[in-house]
Amino acid sequence: MSHVMRVNPIGCRAHGMCAELLPEMIDLDPWGYPILSEQPVPPELVAHARRAAAACPTLALLVEDGDRPRRR
Repeated sequence: MSHVMRVNPIGCRAHGMCAELLPEMIDLDPWGYPILSEQPVPPELVAHARRAAAACPTLALLVEDGDRPRRR
């Protein structure tokens, strides 16, 4: 099972906590907004990705099952 990360650009307020908790997968742009890796989350980082998503003050970071079709 693969996992992917998504960010809700409307909900994100550029706190940058996600990049601090998961620097392997998230960079910040010059304004502090996350730039997510386009690669699936490696299995050894899934727990860290979920922790980063849970720590997001606006809950704008999501970790989803990459095998499931996305809702639109």
